[in-house]
Amino acid sequence: MKILIAGGAGFIGSTVASACLDAGIEPVVLDNLVTGRREFTAGRTFYEGDIADGRLIDEIFAAHPDIEAVIDCAALIVVPESVAQPLRYYTENVAKGITFLGHLARNGCRRFIFSSSASIYATADDFSVDETSELAPLSPYARTKALFETALEDISSTGEIRVVSLRYFNPIGADPKMRSGLQVRRPTHALGKMIEAHRLGETFQITGVDWPTRDGSGIRDYVHVWDLAEAHVQALRRFDSVFEAEAGAGSSYQVVNLGTGTGTTVRELLDAFADVTGKPLPAVETDRRPGDNAGAYSRGERAASLLDWRPRYSLEEGIRDSLTWFEKRDSIIDTDA
Repeated sequence: MKILIAGGAGFIGSTVASACLDAGIEPVVLDNLVTGRREFTAGRTFYEGDIADGRLIDEIFAAHPDIEAVIDCAALIVVPESVAQPLRYYTENVAKGITFLGHLARNGCRRFIFSSSASIYATADDFSVDETSELAPLSPYARTKALFETALEDISSTGEIRVVSLRYFNPIGADPKMRSGLQVRRPTHALGKMIEAHRLGETFQITGVDWPTRDGSGIRDYVHVWDLAEAHVQALRRFDSVFEAEAGAGSSYQVVNLGTGTGTTVRELLDAFADVTGKPLPAVETDRRPGDNAGAYSRGERAASLLDWRPRYSLEEGIRDSLTWFEKRDSIIDTDA
């Protein structure tokens, strides 16, 4: 099998490409390198450019007419940045995505896997959600994901393309073989901030301590990025059967959550981080960040039943692999970046 991965030079996209290679699936990578890294494309068929560039998409399919499916990981993802720059986020995540779909349809693409986000869910009383839960995205970033999903559902209803939308919870860790990992030097998510504080000898900030969770801090479902990557491999292998199963019969659009089924608060993540590193990390309580929400964790068995997928890596393994990656990062990525 040969596939196209849009955004395949980013953190998740490059890890998906590695999992595909390990599974005997050949990835063709497309990335504009705005946030992706050229280093993550080494040894892979790579096209530098934008998903909205129709001429480039035509060139890719002309050179690789045997592409059987597309995985779309191309997006901007930083919540506070989306609050400050909503026009940029709607342009990149929605407008260009719809243009990309048109280019794919013209080239006969019929299988599309979308990297979506669990941030689109409304906060439930117990913070657990499944694929039928109410949607209420609170940030411009989350709304771009929800809006594009709406477009995908409508477009797929014509039957010209079938879509599996994978709603990620909170990716942590790195490729266990350390081929790639989080590329940004100063990450904005909780674990990345813990690692930064740990390495620099600084105090970690718990952003928001008045959420209605068991300890006041936000709650998340931390899933290892390699587990996410293997879920994409399963989605490729079982793509057609997803729409033949009882849960997807007669449809051309299917949603699958990718999480561990366990909610971890920021304070609990801090405790797990201390267990892995062997020493407590100093922390201070601060206000919520713009666009933040209390969070959620996954429930249900759809990923297991449709994709034959369950996460294998623990929270501690995700923390450990993240720490290992940040120790190796500068030997893999240009240190000026």
